[in-house]
Amino acid sequence: MGPMRIAIAGASGLIGSALGMSLRADGHEVVRLVRRTARAADEVEWDPKREYVNTAGLAGSDAVVNLAGAGVGDHRWTAGYKKELRDSRVLGTATLAEAVASLDVPPRVLLCGSALGFYGDTGDQVTDESAPPGAGFLAALCVEWEEAARPAEEAGIRTAFARTGLVVAREGGAWGKLFPLFRAGLGGRLGDGRQYWSFIALHDQVAALRHILDTGSLSGPVNLTAPEPVTNREVTAAMGRALHRPTLFAVPAPVLRVALGEFAGDVLMSQRVVPSRLLESGFTFAFPGVDEAIGAARS
Repeated sequence: MGPMRIAIAGASGLIGSALGMSLRADGHEVVRLVRRTARAADEVEWDPKREYVNTAGLAGSDAVVNLAGAGVGDHRWTAGYKKELRDSRVLGTATLAEAVASLDVPPRVLLCGSALGFYGDTGDQVTDESAPPGAGFLAALCVEWEEAARPAEEAGIRTAFARTGLVVAREGGAWGKLFPLFRAGLGGRLGDGRQYWSFIALHDQVAALRHILDTGSLSGPVNLTAPEPVTNREVTAAMGRALHRPTLFAVPAPVLRVALGEFAGDVLMSQRVVPSRLLESGFTFAFPGVDEAIGAARS
């Protein structure tokens, strides 16, 4: 496709910044949504908590991407932080969906962030986009998060939900916290290590987001995860191999529950999720295996 104008909420985050850099490198115009007065031509002011966005700044956009949201593992899940997790996702998505639906010439696509938390604990059951929502706080949050985009769908805008797995990157996210631990020789399995982790290399995450933007047949949920989920034990071994460090330590489940509170349940749950819709639409992973994904993050 030719050069596009793409507005990104969450453009300063791990995935948003990498996506923006990739798009600009290919000649696309990227507009960043910022939670302050816009100070540059490529900025648009918005405030999801006030359900406000400067719609004039979105005019002329070919696509709008919403990757905004408070970090799931940044704080203990107090009642206040659960509200922050919800508001940052649901209010932000609703604000953007209503804004794009109101435009005289709406964008061709609204691409919303979501998460594999939608499925809850899947055990060792291979799970794809046809599965129903699971149980628990994150699953309920993901359902509400995706439902918030309904105004855009009702306006006839192609709306897709990028249900993202654990992004393998040094720069941030959950995996970014693992690298220092393993380099220090303190890495090890979490709980019994049998739980499946559905991961994706940052490079493939960005490529998949761009693939969704460019593929008119993709709407609704799209799992962004590598084709072969691995167990936490296998992740531990792969990190040890990549960083040439022992992996003797283990964090028992009770200790995780004390340290992390309710969030520990999601660290310990198993998600064997596969990207059926991505693969069916012709997407090719550059780093499909966990060793490859970790190697890409180190380079």
